[in-house]
Amino acid sequence: MSTPFPTASILGYPRIGGDRELKFALEKFWSHKASGEELAATAQGLRETRTRRLSSLGLTKPGSIPEDFSYYDQVLDLVCAFGATPERFAPEREVLAQSEPESPEALAAQFTIARGEGDRAALGLTKWFDSNYHYLVPEIGPDTVFEYLGAPRVAAAKTLGEAVRPVLVGPITFLLLSRAAEGAPEGFRPFDRLDDVLPAYLALVDELKAAGAQWVEFDEPALVSDRWSIPREEILAALRHAYTTLSKEAERPQYLVALSYGHAADAVDVLAETPVEAIHIDTVRGRWPEDEELSRWSESLRGRSLVIGAISGRNIWRADLGEAFEQLTRVQRRLGEGVHVSVSTSTSLQHVPHDVERETQLDPEIRSWLAFADQKVTESVTLARGLSEGKEAIARELSDNAAVLESRRRHPGVHREDIREKTAAVTDEDRHRAPYPERLAAQEKALGLPPLPTTTIGSFPQTSEIRQARAAHRRGELSTEDYVAAMKSEIEHVIRAQEEIGLDVLVHGEAERNDMVQYFAEHFEGFVTTVHGWVQSYGSRCTRPSILWGDVSRPEPVTVEWSGYAASLTDHAVKGMLTGPVTIMAWSFVREDIPWSEVGDQLGLVLRDEIRDLENAGVGVIQVDEPAIRELLPLRSTEEDEYLRWSVGSFRLATGGAKSETSIHTHLCYSDFATVVDAIDRLDADVTSVEASRSKMAVLPAIAAHGFDRQIGPGVWDIHSPRVPSVEEISGLISRATDALDPRQVWVNPDCGLKTRGWEETTATLRNLVEAAHEARQASSTSSK
Repeated sequence: MSTPFPTASILGYPRIGGDRELKFALEKFWSHKASGEELAATAQGLRETRTRRLSSLGLTKPGSIPEDFSYYDQVLDLVCAFGATPERFAPEREVLAQSEPESPEALAAQFTIARGEGDRAALGLTKWFDSNYHYLVPEIGPDTVFEYLGAPRVAAAKTLGEAVRPVLVGPITFLLLSRAAEGAPEGFRPFDRLDDVLPAYLALVDELKAAGAQWVEFDEPALVSDRWSIPREEILAALRHAYTTLSKEAERPQYLVALSYGHAADAVDVLAETPVEAIHIDTVRGRWPEDEELSRWSESLRGRSLVIGAISGRNIWRADLGEAFEQLTRVQRRLGEGVHVSVSTSTSLQHVPHDVERETQLDPEIRSWLAFADQKVTESVTLARGLSEGKEAIARELSDNAAVLESRRRHPGVHREDIREKTAAVTDEDRHRAPYPERLAAQEKALGLPPLPTTTIGSFPQTSEIRQARAAHRRGELSTEDYVAAMKSEIEHVIRAQEEIGLDVLVHGEAERNDMVQYFAEHFEGFVTTVHGWVQSYGSRCTRPSILWGDVSRPEPVTVEWSGYAASLTDHAVKGMLTGPVTIMAWSFVREDIPWSEVGDQLGLVLRDEIRDLENAGVGVIQVDEPAIRELLPLRSTEEDEYLRWSVGSFRLATGGAKSETSIHTHLCYSDFATVVDAIDRLDADVTSVEASRSKMAVLPAIAAHGFDRQIGPGVWDIHSPRVPSVEEISGLISRATDALDPRQVWVNPDCGLKTRGWEETTATLRNLVEAAHEARQASSTSSK
């Protein structure tokens, strides 16, 4: 019998630091203001601090603390550890092969792969399952070499002690998340390289064992999704083969295989056929196992551990400990004494902030409803203690928890009858505009735009002066009058810059906005925002998700003053900027006590009112961003229709009242357009801009095949990389778009907003973009004669 997995654990922990120490250390290193040694020292300090913190919260057993720290991304970690880099990064692979994993040279090489350099584009960036975290996409070809080169996890395992459990993305997930490298033969599948990558995993595990690791965690969330082109039977067979192979060494750490982000009972059955010692299931986004499954596992998992992900790793509400404990005791009883039951989180806690006790500005009652990472550790430890010692041992905690949940249910802002009556009165007609041909004719007359019109996605660089003015106003050190004057001055600067560059549809630049969701949350009732509630989105990029706790209303217009002022400064069309209902939900910690369809319609109604007010202020182009609509797409296809019904419906409720002459835009970034092209079509926006530059316009075949008949702006500038693409590079992407689609459909724009870019690179690239668009217009005009 294997050593039981610790009764209390978590799958992962925030790695950015409570005060974003990793973010600032990374950015200092990238700007050559700090050395690689200083960055590595910060990283080690963060590892040690969080290990001590988790131990103090009750995770003290061998293997109970996950060691999942990453400088940039957990998938990139394996790309670098295995030397699985595309050919354009051959020099960086050589550096990785010759350097210690956390040496300055190796770190610089890793970040070049992540961020690109010169004419070498970075690895693709896309969403990690249905979360707002972004991972770097491996590019695997038939000739990609897998060779273990070393990994920071090994040094961490040596220095942090036996309580630490190194965490790796599992081989099935690693390959399913990869894309075929450029130049790979048609039909090539990275998944077919499984036998080639497993020796690299074995070499890494051997080093972890030598470093003292008693447990190693393999994360296999790909197993909970059915959205792969590879048949399920083939994936399960590969799962069996992979973990049988990885378990062949007699002297190895014990293995935990984690199945997060949903439910995959068939994968549990397959893993039970392998020698792995512990299997994790997600009962939050997945479900609690049925009695029949538990009866089966009581035999197949005998002598091993079933780790129950009973505490949400994705949201920040206090768990219902009473309900969770009843379910856990049912599972324990059904499995019998032969299977050890452990308590953990449903996913890594990298999706939530560190500690809610730091949010002293929040209403104490609302704060009492919340559990950030540290509180979730305590919840796991509490439930584990109840399993080990009996319900009486946690009676006080269960009573306190029940009182908190009741407080939330009774709060008057949680259920407002006036708002519920408005959503109940919504009709199907409210979600429809005039037919598109009628709208197109009205918009062409109203706007008079040239072919291949140029625009940006919304935000312009947020300088330190802008951020300082916002902060000073928030602290009361800058009067409202002076703050408004500062923002209007910046708006005029942005408008004049766009006029001079030659863009066709201008934006006001969003200087007044700290975040595209938080800004609206601060102006809508039913939300609260945090001060320290940072979570990692990708690399050094962090966000503070707002907390949607009650029914939503809009006391007054939010964006009209700024967009209306911008429109008054120019004869060009100016685009008003709103964040769509699905994205507000996806990028907030959203309530789960009512159906998300109700939340979506509440947001749709307040945005509908905002669009009406923008139109009345003379704004004739309005963008309602929905970059997250793909993000929330269920991982199981059987749940897709219901999701698309309410998500598309909430967007169309927001835009359904717009005039025909108002051009409604929407924007999607890192959203795999091909996967949801039908849904995007159903949004019925007049213009849809999508991320496309890193993928070299890979979205175009799906758009063309679908017969998409409205306008599309496939991005021609990857704004997440600090490169300035040339006119030639942008022209090539425009050519791909106009070759695949009717040129009259195509807009020219960046992939995403420019908030994180500097003015120098922004101006240089937009000039190149405008020049490339002009050349494409000329070429199109000449060819049509």
